[in-house]
Amino acid sequence: MLAGLGLGFSLIIAIGAQNLFVLRQGIRREHVFAVAAICALSDLALIVVGVSGIGAVLQAVPWLVEVIRWAGAAFLVVYGLLAARRAIRSGGEALVAAEARVGADAAGQSNAGAGTPATPDGLVASGTGIATAARTARSTTLLAAVLTCLALTWLNPHVYLDTVFLLGSVANTHGDGRWAFAVGAGAASIAWFFGLAYGARLLGGVLASPRAWRVLDGVIAVVMIALGVSLVLPH
Repeated sequence: MLAGLGLGFSLIIAIGAQNLFVLRQGIRREHVFAVAAICALSDLALIVVGVSGIGAVLQAVPWLVEVIRWAGAAFLVVYGLLAARRAIRSGGEALVAAEARVGADAAGQSNAGAGTPATPDGLVASGTGIATAARTARSTTLLAAVLTCLALTWLNPHVYLDTVFLLGSVANTHGDGRWAFAVGAGAASIAWFFGLAYGARLLGGVLASPRAWRVLDGVIAVVMIALGVSLVLPH
């Protein structure tokens, strides 16, 4: 189990498309639980597939991995271009995490002046910052977040190479203990994705300005496009 936990963390803690998306959703505080749950459950399913030996069957169908490789590359490049467009837009975005800080400040303002209008979320509407943040909070629907998360997870060929083939092969070297190995690897996935998603909120103070958010989107764009191109380059 400890061996599975260690290998699971070593494979999953890396700067990749999926982790960047989870980080972005955590910072925005948009559908955080749903995104983390989808990533964790998908990883658990892939671990079960690899440990059960189906990875050996998939190795006999190399064209399937090739199709996933090109589809994943196209998706990553398109997602990166969308992030680049967000980064260069003049308006930028307000960070949703700013709502919490504005809400705390508003508590004092509400005591000072009765009759101040409140937002539907129970926050006092002070200036345009909270209004912009509220609009940003509704900018991504749950369906869009779920579909993007599923695509970033299942169209990534590295997921199959690492989780199904590599982790599955190592697990099967443990014989009857391979399912304890799988439990450890699964625990690593759950801890990482939920920790990353909810821990990202700690970056709210750092990324509370539209300019900082545009820089983050710029980094996401570069990483996504680079990952997409690297998938189709000869190795």
